Amino acid sequence: MTDPVFGTLYGLGVGPGDPELITLKALRILKSVPVLAWPAPLEGESLARSIAAPHLDGHHIEIAIRMPMDVKRFPAQQVYDDAALTIADHLKAGRDVAVLCEGDPFFYGSFMYLFGRLSDRFPVEVVPGVSSLMATAAATGAPLAARNDVLTILPAPLDEDVLIKRLAEIDAAAIIKIGRHLPKLRRALEATGLMDQARYIGHATMGDRQTVCALSDYPHETAPYFSMVLVHRRRDAWITGMGEAAE
Repeated sequence: MTDPVFGTLYGLGVGPGDPELITLKALRILKSVPVLAWPAPLEGESLARSIAAPHLDGHHIEIAIRMPMDVKRFPAQQVYDDAALTIADHLKAGRDVAVLCEGDPFFYGSFMYLFGRLSDRFPVEVVPGVSSLMATAAATGAPLAARNDVLTILPAPLDEDVLIKRLAEIDAAAIIKIGRHLPKLRRALEATGLMDQARYIGHATMGDRQTVCALSDYPHETAPYFSMVLVHRRRDAWITGMGEAAE
């Protein structure tokens, strides 16, 4: 009796928004697999699918993973349980499945929850993508960090006192998952004297939707999910340190 031949599950990084930033490997797999799955809000389009859309020809079976935007864990966990069962049926039938992931699958990506449910039973390959972190730095036209700086990534949902403690210690930081936490983030930056070094980037690489400005000039009290704040304590360190040898 021969062993069953399962399909492969791909975590496919499709980049931060510009369809031209999909890697050659991701594009090859995207065009070859019979099944696509992609995360989406309960209503509205999926960013991951919209990035891939110019490269699709209509031959795929598609699985929309509709996610409630809820701070509670239970609804999301049930959605991942159900999606994993649906994807598993295709993999058992020998069909490869590509899960489209904004940015990079393993950089705070939701693919990790499917990976955790399926990787012990099926072949899995994670295909890296250009992350939002790289895209926002490119959008600002400034390096993320210089020389021996330590780059810190901070999720904005952290408690305010934790944000203040962490920001007080940074050389450079990227703050993600901003959304409704923007007022708290502003207070933390003011408390640590870093507001003047903070830059806001929304919808990086997404054409006319892209916004880049000093955070102090950003007029709203909330930010889109696909936004980030970059901070560098020595803002022009890559210029002022050019004549110094790296240690």
